[in-house]
Amino acid sequence: MHPSCPGLCFMAASMSPASRMAVSKTGVAGTGPAFTGNTGHQSLNLWPSVSCGALALALSFTRRGGRGLRALYGPPREVQIIPSVLPADFGKLGEDCKRLEDAGVDRIQFDVMDGNFVPNLTFGPDVIAYMRNYCNTPFETQLMVEQRCVDYMLPQFVEATKGPNGEPGVVICHVEACTHLHRNLKQIRDLGGSPSVALNPHTPAHMVENVLDLVDHVLVMTVNPGFGGQAYIPTMLPKIRMIRKWIVDRGLDIDIEVDGGIKADNTIFECADAGANCFIAGSGLFAYDDLSKGVQELKSKALEGQKGLETSV
Repeated sequence: MHPSCPGLCFMAASMSPASRMAVSKTGVAGTGPAFTGNTGHQSLNLWPSVSCGALALALSFTRRGGRGLRALYGPPREVQIIPSVLPADFGKLGEDCKRLEDAGVDRIQFDVMDGNFVPNLTFGPDVIAYMRNYCNTPFETQLMVEQRCVDYMLPQFVEATKGPNGEPGVVICHVEACTHLHRNLKQIRDLGGSPSVALNPHTPAHMVENVLDLVDHVLVMTVNPGFGGQAYIPTMLPKIRMIRKWIVDRGLDIDIEVDGGIKADNTIFECADAGANCFIAGSGLFAYDDLSKGVQELKSKALEGQKGLETSV
């Protein structure tokens, strides 16, 4: 067994020749003197120049006999279900926030839209702060707004998002909107919030690589922001895997969130398998008459994804 890849030799050795060829084609196989990992069933030649992370990442894409052969890169993180209030009844938003709390959600997300960065309008910090009268669940605010709004109103949003006893609330800035992202993320931390960053579907992962040391969460949008009920974009999975690898390799304490078209089906399964652990479910949760049942089913399917179980979805 290669000393830098504990446990991976067994996984790789159990792969079929076709799967091993698929791994090779990903660019994982290096050059140089080979070593042998023997599981008692078959031997596998690997190369010392192959990084543990690259091998694990490639293995997560392989299949054997129609069944999943996956390896979540790094240890699994706590699964969290975080509903967006976009599908809620804005005429009784406080009541719906209380229903979400009673259903056992981990946080409640407020999507702030300014009609410029996204083609929709929602609410400001006063509405978010008022919802604290109805529940004690942690809040998170996603700022789908232009830089000017961030510059003028960031302190109010950080304050409105805090917990009932002043605990830091998650405040998410979009990398596309913030010209000086380092400055805004540091400002959130200094104001007592939990700084986080979001990427739109077309935005490459490397746009957040240099701010990972400043954030607690990275949100990968799996739809274009602005409206609820949109269809999930499955091509975001490589982006999730790439960000997950950076986080694990650098030893950072960061959750990966996904937002858009997430339901208790293959969407949440695939995202969990890729490395996400926080799931924003709007219409996917509000579709349930019993919200607690929706939370349970979403969490169960995400846990299956983390374990790499292949189920009928």
